[in-house]
Amino acid sequence: MTMNADDYSLLKILSDGQFYSGEFLARQCAVTRAAIWKRIQHLNEMPGIEIQSVRGKGYRLTEPLELLNAEQILARIESGLFSRLPVLQVLPAISSTNEFLANQCSPLMHGGHACAAEYQTAGRGRRGRRWVSVFGRNIYLSLAWRFDLSMGALAGLSIAIGVAIARVLTAHGLQGHGLKWPNDIHIQGQKLAGILVEANGEMDGPCQAVIGVGINIQLPELAAEEIEQPWTDLAKYLASLPNRNQLAGDLLNSLLKTCIQYQQQGLSPFLSEWEEYDIYMGKEVELVMGSNTITGIYRGLNDQGAMLLDSPQGRKAWYAGEVSLRGKT
Repeated sequence: MTMNADDYSLLKILSDGQFYSGEFLARQCAVTRAAIWKRIQHLNEMPGIEIQSVRGKGYRLTEPLELLNAEQILARIESGLFSRLPVLQVLPAISSTNEFLANQCSPLMHGGHACAAEYQTAGRGRRGRRWVSVFGRNIYLSLAWRFDLSMGALAGLSIAIGVAIARVLTAHGLQGHGLKWPNDIHIQGQKLAGILVEANGEMDGPCQAVIGVGINIQLPELAAEEIEQPWTDLAKYLASLPNRNQLAGDLLNSLLKTCIQYQQQGLSPFLSEWEEYDIYMGKEVELVMGSNTITGIYRGLNDQGAMLLDSPQGRKAWYAGEVSLRGKT
């Protein structure tokens, strides 16, 4: 499902949730009323968009949309970080923010390149899982960053990013959320947000990491039927929803600071805070590896961000990408 510039321009007019006549919309868009009707039909096919037509009143969105705005997002970035983010692109609909940046950015670039989208047609999570997307309701944000580190040194980056996201959510009033190794934010056993870090470059450095973040702010039940695991959104836990642009800006600001600190100090400054948010610390868990399952006591992370498990065979470190971690029922 794609959205062209003409559709997006029409949606911007309708985003406040007020009625607009077909005549007014046609005049604003410099097209015929029939063309407006066709655009409305196309927009109504987009998950998360529902435009109502009422005779004598015109068209309106059944719920207002706060569309992403690059200027408003950048207004949340600390002044000392502006030079580290030469590019921020806000796009209506793309396949994946991570894929977009991977294709746009060279591993030899300096500073960061960020991309936010209203909708992803092929959003991805860890191990290629699909990330379900609806238009204009959630956060789909990626940052490409050049590290003068080896590929191995980036093994714990998703851990640091998880801490950064948890901090921002706390600052926006959320309580009770925690981190699930290696890359998820959960609340009451349900997934609220996910992280996807994809790195490429020289084994000994430098290398580029594309850091993708997806946060459910307001996920319609109908769209969520496609999700294969327990999920939740901020709407269920906050009395008033955060401003999307402010939240996106605060996330991007936190990601920039985290990348700079990780380059300088590695994972160690983040481990104690991860432990505070860790939802499995000291609990009995199951590690699933294909058809094999190991049960043991979760003992947190080692200095590289690997998960430590005490089982009858002793303590062993497990690395992201090899296993899945689930709370034992």
